[in-house]
Parts: sequence; C-alpha cells; structure tokens
Amino acid sequence: ARELARKNVLLNAVCPGPTNTPMMAAVLGEGEQAVKWKDAMVRGIPLKRMGEPDDYAGIIALLASDDGSFITGQAISVSGGMNMI
Repeated sequence: ARELARKNVLLNAVCPGPTNTPMMAAVLGEGEQAVKWKDAMVRGIPLKRMGEPDDYAGIIALLASDDGSFITGQAISVSGGMNMI
C-alpha cells in the first residue's frame, strides 16, 4: 500500500470470519459431528453467528467507492468480533 500510494492506488484487505457458504458446508460435512463443529465455531464468535456473504458487501462497497478514497493499507476484519482489538 505504501509503494502504491504515491500512484494514488488504494490497497486494502477485507478479512472475513467463518461464513455460511457452500464451501463451508462442504468443509464441515454433514451429520452430528458437523453440527458440533459449527456450534463450537459459533461459540467463539462474539456475535454468536456465522457471517453471511451479504455481511461483507457494505465494507467492500465502501472501499470501492469515493467514500473510501482516504482508506489505504488496512486489513479490515469482518468477523462478528472474532478479531477484536
């Protein structure tokens, strides 16, 4: 981000937490064990739920818009509070 800033290029990262997606479902598998793994994962999230793809849309839209034109070099955690400071 520092190198690209002088060319007015913004570089940020959105760091998602566990997300309800087909890929996550495939990783977790099916059955009782999958439910236990998912429940254990959710217990570690302060907001007590997995993310949904739409949970990331707002911050991505902000970063891609003129409203995000003074944001660069950031890794933004969108994780339901898993990665709090």
